[in-house]
Amino acid sequence: MSKEPSPKTQMQIIIAVLIFCLGAFIYLAPLYFKGSTFDPNAGPFNWGLVATIFVGLSVLGFWYEFERSAKGAKEIALVSMLGTISALSRLPFAAMLNFQPCTFFIICSGYVFGPVAGFMVASLTALISNFFLGHGPWTPYQMFTWGLVGITAGWLRKLNLSPKTSIIVLAVFGFLWGWLYGIIINVWFWTSFVFPLTLKTYLYTLANAVIWDATHALANVLFIIIFGAKVINILERFKKRFYWDVQN
Repeated sequence: MSKEPSPKTQMQIIIAVLIFCLGAFIYLAPLYFKGSTFDPNAGPFNWGLVATIFVGLSVLGFWYEFERSAKGAKEIALVSMLGTISALSRLPFAAMLNFQPCTFFIICSGYVFGPVAGFMVASLTALISNFFLGHGPWTPYQMFTWGLVGITAGWLRKLNLSPKTSIIVLAVFGFLWGWLYGIIINVWFWTSFVFPLTLKTYLYTLANAVIWDATHALANVLFIIIFGAKVINILERFKKRFYWDVQN
């Protein structure tokens, strides 16, 4: 018999579904509010600001969840260390059209330590690296979108894949997220600098980022295939050493 999810897990699922629905409502608003009071092209609402506030609140919510669920200072220190390593790894690749290992580190961290830890490593990656590369309205979007990568990577662990199969699955996963990352992250640019906000202008925004997204997807695949098994083994040793209990 399958084990019933705990009340805590059920609440996390409900919250995740609500966040997804609210996020979809906000992100897609320009497409279905045309001509109404909520029309972002003519109405009083700044949907770029609304979306940014939503993203920021989502990030703060996950930070609170991690702080509440962490069992000791060692777990917090380990996640902080992984986030710092991931952030610093971005700097040497800053001029290489989004060819960087950050998403790779985030995927491995989420896969080994679970969804919440994966989100924390991801959000720290954007927060720390942008102190060197520049903060702006894109920062909360990067924290949120990379956070989704870490969360979904944590879910993959529940498939109980063999080591060889897991690398193949993670490579495909990384390739898909190379494109999904661009689809989500470009919302900030679209709502801030493009007018009017229509499906056509959004697709045009995505088309201008094709090279960046393709390079990102390629980098994820290469890093996972070449370094994935070794990095995951190292993180697994840290997990055992710190007695990490993945409950989320």
